[in-house]
Amino acid sequence: MPEPLRAVSFEELAAHASAESCWIALHGRVYDVSAFLAEHPGGRKVILREAGRDASAAYAAYHPPDLVAAVLPAHCCIGTLDTASPRVEPVDRHLSPASTSNTFAKPDVGSMLNAFDFEAVARSVLKPEAWAYYSSGSADEITLRENHAAFNRIALLPSVLVDVKNVDTSTSLLGSPSSLPVYITACALGKLGHPEGETVLTRAAASRGVIQMMPTLASCSLDEMLDARSEGQPSWFQLYVNSDREVTRRIVQHAEKRGCKGLFATVDAPQLGRREKDMRVKYNDQLSDIQEQTSGQTNVTRTQGAARAISSFIDPSLNWRDIEWLGTITTLPIVLKGIQTGRDAVRAARIACVAGIVISNHGGRQLDTCRSAIEILPEVVAALKQHAAHRTPRLQIFIDGGIRRGSDVFKALALGADGVGIGRPALYAMSAYGVAGVERLLDVFQEELEMVMRLMGVTSIKEITEDCVEAKHLPSRVTFVKDSLSDRVYEPMDVPVLLQRNSKL
Repeated sequence: MPEPLRAVSFEELAAHASAESCWIALHGRVYDVSAFLAEHPGGRKVILREAGRDASAAYAAYHPPDLVAAVLPAHCCIGTLDTASPRVEPVDRHLSPASTSNTFAKPDVGSMLNAFDFEAVARSVLKPEAWAYYSSGSADEITLRENHAAFNRIALLPSVLVDVKNVDTSTSLLGSPSSLPVYITACALGKLGHPEGETVLTRAAASRGVIQMMPTLASCSLDEMLDARSEGQPSWFQLYVNSDREVTRRIVQHAEKRGCKGLFATVDAPQLGRREKDMRVKYNDQLSDIQEQTSGQTNVTRTQGAARAISSFIDPSLNWRDIEWLGTITTLPIVLKGIQTGRDAVRAARIACVAGIVISNHGGRQLDTCRSAIEILPEVVAALKQHAAHRTPRLQIFIDGGIRRGSDVFKALALGADGVGIGRPALYAMSAYGVAGVERLLDVFQEELEMVMRLMGVTSIKEITEDCVEAKHLPSRVTFVKDSLSDRVYEPMDVPVLLQRNSKL
């Protein structure tokens, strides 16, 4: 029988607030993390900020609650936090507390008229590190901006004198009903934007009858997200394949057991792209403390940002054979997320367990200057018609990246997509207004799509075909009309700031 854990007072906890002896409290337990400082993917200073105090809130913004038990050896647990003891702050805190978000009078959620409005408000309320993580793209962010700009090179071809009194936006995605051909795609670290994290998206998805793709790298655990569902609410699970295949097996089978309706395996991330906005925030943050510069940890990188800090387990050896292996451990329909060429779409279609693909460049966060999803879509559709037309059932095609308007949804469906994913807009709406914000965002997409369908002369999703659009200018990558809203909310990349040199006199 293991010995019972002893009680640790706030006073004792506060006495261990240095790199030499670093204790923190997490969810009622006290841990000695001194030996873990150099190994922490996000850098030692992230932990030292909370040394000698209850770090549960800061921890929860980045990690599901059960991660600490999997990472720290059992002997690191000192005891349980005596919450009845007098509160004592650490005596010597060399580090500044984390900055708080800006405070200002937000406009009423009902005044949000489009997805860009939510982005503008979120930029003002999010902490700098949260905004950097959510908004950053790879390298020069060419693809990040092109993702939306490409939609503006597709022209709509409306039909008139059509009875459009009744318009139906409902559809079926992977066999599950959806009120819109729109789903909330997987995005990591929801608690950076809202204390309740991804469960906010779960509840809003239920309220508006759309599907949420639940992420591997969520701030909430998978069970927390699944427990937040309404009765009968369909959900999908996004998978980063772990280097330890048994971990992957356990996660996938648990998701299936809990009722997930689809498994979306991310295939475009053997290595993370250089997300320099995210990296620069973390770089400046680490250098702000002189003690860290002189601590002897010169071989530990501090420049990788939140993305690198949470994703070290992802397997860079993932290949086509592993997709076939996934089919042996689950009966869930498998969708490959991150397809970017027609040839890879055809190869995916030839694997029996693959039910669909997501054409995606990871929101412009991986390989910069690659093509937008909407530009790739016609190539994929043509390749599948030529080489996989015999396949039964037909491969379902989804896209994500840059979708900000109901007209963008319409254009994607016209070019052959079955559904589209929205990521950043949902995060921004959640960060700004919580559940009400995400509900309002989905209402905006509903209102805009219904309007476009009426003005285009179609009354159901199945009537949206390639005859509705002209896309001959799509590959040109030249957009002549300025997109003022998109340009207005985009934050240009920064350069290093020169520091004032202190005089020795």
